[in-house]
Amino acid sequence: MKLLVTGGAGFIGSAVVRLAVARGHHVINLDALTYAACLENVANVSGSDRYAFEHVDIRDRASLDRVFSQHRPDAVMHLAAESHVDRSIDGPGDFIETNITGTFNMLEAARRYWSDQGKPATFRFHHISTDEVFGSLPNDPSVKFTETTPYDPRSPYSASKASSDHLVRAWHETYGLPVVLSNCSNNYGPFHFPEKLIPVIILNALAGAKLPIYGDGSNIRDWLYVEDHADALLLVLEKGVSGRSYNIGGENECSNLDLVKTLCAILDQKKPKPSGSYADQITFVTDRPGHDARYAIDPTRIRTELGWRPSVSVQQGLEKTVQWYLDHEDWWRALQTRTGVGQRLGVKA
Repeated sequence: MKLLVTGGAGFIGSAVVRLAVARGHHVINLDALTYAACLENVANVSGSDRYAFEHVDIRDRASLDRVFSQHRPDAVMHLAAESHVDRSIDGPGDFIETNITGTFNMLEAARRYWSDQGKPATFRFHHISTDEVFGSLPNDPSVKFTETTPYDPRSPYSASKASSDHLVRAWHETYGLPVVLSNCSNNYGPFHFPEKLIPVIILNALAGAKLPIYGDGSNIRDWLYVEDHADALLLVLEKGVSGRSYNIGGENECSNLDLVKTLCAILDQKKPKPSGSYADQITFVTDRPGHDARYAIDPTRIRTELGWRPSVSVQQGLEKTVQWYLDHEDWWRALQTRTGVGQRLGVKA
């Protein structure tokens, strides 16, 4: 297929681009190259004749129309979004403009293109979202998010993503646009932007800085290795039923405190300190407003309908991730310098 991937220079989007090109798809990577984007994330496919890059902002409708007309994609994978909860609390405006208005522009550009092509049933608009739209769960392992869980967003970020989900469903119901949706749990892995929890812990540990944990660290997340997620997204695009949504989880629930302790133990093994443990650097900080207690996904639908399950356990994934950051200091140091993120508290979890 020829895929138009928005946000393909970001963390999850670049994993999709790399995997799609490796599998023989043609990919148009559309990205505005805001602070969290990095073309180094797709450097290993940038020379392929199956890859093209468009420096376009999804808020620019005229440019979107031009991209659709010029490249004539078979499907859209819409990942472009502002995604950092802390930033949405400090400045929600960009989240409203990009996640809501930007998605509206994408839907309208896709609908125009789809209509001009004679409304082919094979076209797909895959909207990639988050489990955070469902709100917070009690600390009860039997209770998990399903595709029918009512929406209950608690932050400007999750509210903006919930709004975009509703727009996608409305364009399907009102105009017949063939769409699929997916809501994922917390991703981690290579090329993760250095303001998110796992890279913050790894890089602060290496720098001898404090390892900040919100509250008492009891908040629980379901962790999904990003390359597993990319595999699931392509499967949903190719095999998912139009109009249907699929929850994608890692089946790896873990509290923030346990996660950080695991990272410290891995670092102790891979790059020991002269004395003591990296866990000695753990520091508890004031909790952020509206911090959801627990996220957990019930992946029954994608497992039973599409036959997908994650292949990487959280222990395996964290070991791979730590090793990647140890091996790619040039990548994260350059990104820290360019963006000014440095060792700062930036915790999506």
